[in-house]
Amino acid sequence: MRKLWALLLTCSLPLAACSGAPGRSAESAPGRPGASVPSGAAPGAGLGQPTRVKVAVPPALASAPFNRDRYLQLPAGWAASVYARIEKARFMALTPSGDLLVSQPGAGTVQLVRAGAVSEFAAGLRQPHDMVFAPLNGHMYLFIAESNRVVRYPYTNGDLKVRDGQVVVDGLPDTSTPELRGTYAHVLKNIAVRGERLYVSIASTCNACVQDTVSDPERAAIYTYSATGTNASRHLLARGIRNAEGLAFRPDTDELWIVVNNRDNILVPDDRDVDGDGTSDKGKRMTQFVDDHPPEEFIKVRDGGFYGWPFCNPDSDHGLRNMGFLRDYELNRDGQKADCSKADPIDLGLPAHSAPLGLTFYRGGAVVPLHGSWNRTKPAGYKVVYIPWTASGPGDPVDLATGFVEPDGKWWGRPVDAAVDTDGTLLISDDGSGTVLRLTPPAR
Repeated sequence: MRKLWALLLTCSLPLAACSGAPGRSAESAPGRPGASVPSGAAPGAGLGQPTRVKVAVPPALASAPFNRDRYLQLPAGWAASVYARIEKARFMALTPSGDLLVSQPGAGTVQLVRAGAVSEFAAGLRQPHDMVFAPLNGHMYLFIAESNRVVRYPYTNGDLKVRDGQVVVDGLPDTSTPELRGTYAHVLKNIAVRGERLYVSIASTCNACVQDTVSDPERAAIYTYSATGTNASRHLLARGIRNAEGLAFRPDTDELWIVVNNRDNILVPDDRDVDGDGTSDKGKRMTQFVDDHPPEEFIKVRDGGFYGWPFCNPDSDHGLRNMGFLRDYELNRDGQKADCSKADPIDLGLPAHSAPLGLTFYRGGAVVPLHGSWNRTKPAGYKVVYIPWTASGPGDPVDLATGFVEPDGKWWGRPVDAAVDTDGTLLISDDGSGTVLRLTPPAR
């Protein structure tokens, strides 16, 4: 669920159907009296060619990489500026009173941004990542996902420091367990709250492995808990989801959507000739194949759903919509571990290795920052995309902000999350440059 009342406001904009209740927010949430929302056009098809826009930088915030001019490609009429500098800025949440919270997992802190000024809101946390505001029993709470637990804190409008909290879920697996240490530990947690249910993503410990499917709790899965008590009513909602990020409810629905970071270094699953030498490359690790397989995922989560990992990989050879699966050559070659024909189809594929992180419903669609690839011949991601919504679901992704990679292939920014400010502008966190950017649509 996403950024409380601000997303309710976006649904009042004169745009293509804003079918929805707040994305990662509660069903009802306070607005900010007097907040104005521009009625700019929704991003998407028909905006024309992107325009190269100089990022406006206040002098006090002009340290590297903004010690030189930086440019983004944005839809015509949009503007970009630096709103705040926060080292390793990750996930964000807009408070009901219009301030911005930004998590810093490595520092164990959450920063508060008010009118551009940054102050420490919470400290001493264990790798805090995702944050959600939600009302329970007539009171507003802030839920913070640490790597080993989720804590809820009572919130009063204007709070500058976190209050004493209550542990809602404890004992979540993280790096405190030796067997979970390593490159693919995926210890950071993402959450959503809807009604009295808390949704928690517990990602994989590995790139692709069997042990995560038989662990307790099963990894690469999404669980629900009672949002009102410690570890109460754990329910395995869906599995086969390697690393779910950006949990968000589509406005005015009970549809939980997620973006997923899929596996790396996949082997060729069938007799295709990848390198064009006239022979089968089945079972080989081929750079040309790994570059584009498997796609990342944008999924509507079904209670009881199985989404393939690690035994079945999305088959993108015939398009990126409602994808079926191919058996994983390493772990499910004979189909004995999982029947891939029975896995839930993937609603929409995103470029392989582009690393989608945040997911925020905005102006009749979804905004997804792509953090960027680390193991692709030509970098993928390093941008923000907008996915317009159609009568049949997510439409074709459209670039909203590009230009984080220089012509020489070196990046200066890595987008993480998106939040909707009180005036309807988009805030984008960037842990590569340590920045919160403001993207402002044109008024009309």
